[in-house]
Amino acid sequence: MAVCLTAFAGSVGCRLFAPAPVATDAAVPVLPGQSTGVFTTARPTVAAAVNDFFGRRPIPEQPFEFPHDIHIGREITCAVCHEGVETGPVAGLPSVSTCMICHAAIATDTERIQQLTALSEQGIDLEWKRVYGYVEEAHVKFNHAPHIRAEVGCETCHGNIGEQQIAQRNVDLTMGFCVNCHNANEASVDCLTCHF
Repeated sequence: MAVCLTAFAGSVGCRLFAPAPVATDAAVPVLPGQSTGVFTTARPTVAAAVNDFFGRRPIPEQPFEFPHDIHIGREITCAVCHEGVETGPVAGLPSVSTCMICHAAIATDTERIQQLTALSEQGIDLEWKRVYGYVEEAHVKFNHAPHIRAEVGCETCHGNIGEQQIAQRNVDLTMGFCVNCHNANEASVDCLTCHF
């Protein structure tokens, strides 16, 4: 009891003799997603933290409707547009110039290709949003190249993208999903295989 009273008295005394807070004109800048200037080191809002905790991610809004179904239906492989997927960690997202390699001469009469051509002529590129990815806190270092070399089909992790107009998450890439696949294919399940 005496300890509590001493602590209380000390805190009251400290407040009585503390300098008065100084008003400043500088407002705390609001971060993207924040509704107030309240700062949290992990997430801009409580809702963002809850969504991360439950693995809920916003559906990415793409700048352009890309018909995966048409391209895959014509047997164009993923690697044609997603450069680097066979040689490096990241599957590149196609630029307008990648599209124009074929579409300078193919389907030039369609509205979608005419929009692409206009972007190309203006020097404007598409700002695709990644559909798949891991939160930074997962410390996952995913590399596409060894999966492609092991002949793991794109649909294993990305679902049947060939039936989609716009890419969307079809597979929940949890640690359990990945470990089960590694076990089934006799791939390493050592932590450092995927995590850093």
